Amino acid sequence: MAEDRLGQWRVGDPAWVGASGCSGHGPRDPVIRFNVSMLSHPPAQGAPLVDGDLVAGVLSGTSADGIDVAVGRIAVRGHGGDRRVCGVEATQLATVPMATELSARVREVLDGGAISLPKIALLDRDLGLAFGAAVRRVAGPDAPLGLVASHGQTVFHHDGDPGLGKVTMQLGDGDFVAEAAGCAVASDFRTRDCAAGGEGAPLVVLVDDVLFSAAPRPLAILNLGGIANWTLLRAGAPPAGSDAGPAGALLDGLARAVLNRPMDRDGVVAARGEVRLELLEALNGHPFLERPWPKSTGLDTFGPAYLGAFMASAPGASAEDLLATATRFVARAAVGDLLRGGRLESLQGGVEVAVAGGGARNPTLMGAIEEELQAQLQSRGGRLSGFGPSDRHGVPSDFREALAFAVLGARLAVGEVSSRPEVTGALGGRILGKWSSGPRIGL
Repeated sequence: MAEDRLGQWRVGDPAWVGASGCSGHGPRDPVIRFNVSMLSHPPAQGAPLVDGDLVAGVLSGTSADGIDVAVGRIAVRGHGGDRRVCGVEATQLATVPMATELSARVREVLDGGAISLPKIALLDRDLGLAFGAAVRRVAGPDAPLGLVASHGQTVFHHDGDPGLGKVTMQLGDGDFVAEAAGCAVASDFRTRDCAAGGEGAPLVVLVDDVLFSAAPRPLAILNLGGIANWTLLRAGAPPAGSDAGPAGALLDGLARAVLNRPMDRDGVVAARGEVRLELLEALNGHPFLERPWPKSTGLDTFGPAYLGAFMASAPGASAEDLLATATRFVARAAVGDLLRGGRLESLQGGVEVAVAGGGARNPTLMGAIEEELQAQLQSRGGRLSGFGPSDRHGVPSDFREALAFAVLGARLAVGEVSSRPEVTGALGGRILGKWSSGPRIGL
């Protein structure tokens, strides 16, 4: 279950993550402060979000048990229409537990229950209120928040079916977030990417060059949320990335089914099991794994139906063996996806891998991933030069996504383009997100 972790970011040095030319230390350039919560329209239409303003990123994931909040000071450089967001200095990071009743309603949707339109509408409202309240709890009631960037709660994401087309849905309406947080809100980032022909995910790839600006290149960043995804950062090349396959969607779903627990904490049950090789080979044959980058997926592909088929294919298998096999599959599929297509074969001196997301706290899964990286890289003549949580690069592994959406929201506020064809397949030149104005105090 989510733990209530409140307080300032203290892990790693520096606590500043940003692009070159943006210093997180020492006095800032003098700026004229402008409170964007007073705006009745997006700052992109004429009023600036300025360097040093306080911005928050907020989201909830497939575990549906907590709300991640990252509050930080944003770095903005440039003038007029040439402004860009080049970093964020985290000040407060926390996971606020989701109310039990609200969590159960989200879980019902994610698990494929029959949901009426009124239930969806009410959940959209109540998640928005919960996100706004969580931000205020973490930032403090009097914090001068300039902007909240809300990813929302994903309840549907297309599986690449050409007959369906590219569409996604995140609940947690931005207007309700704005009312609960008391400031302007940017939300619904994924829809514009889909509308422009993109996959709509993974969007963190679009800002990892900012968050990991000080990290060595090449750097591969693996996110282990409900779905595993990669970012690949190389010197002199634009970021690349893609979804890779299931992670927590499979492992946590399996834990709920066979252990009656929300997760196999630390992978202790999986560590006691044996990998069923015939079952592992069958899992590795899923067609999604062979698709080229960019690609994305969700619970329609790797959700309840997939989990049920996995369990049905191994009658009589122990919980330990099922979890051990699933853990090895997540690791092998993710690593294979990174190396497929010769993406790393031209890189000299090895590649470092940084891991973020809830799976980074699972030592059994982390050990399996490192083993697969070592073995698969060696078989291709490559080398793993470093491996560990993203914290070692100043990006807290539990809050990388919240920080990423804080940057995306700030880009909307300053009018900076985010879409990149090489990342999601979307047409370039698109500013992602929708705007909800903050309350105008005194009116």
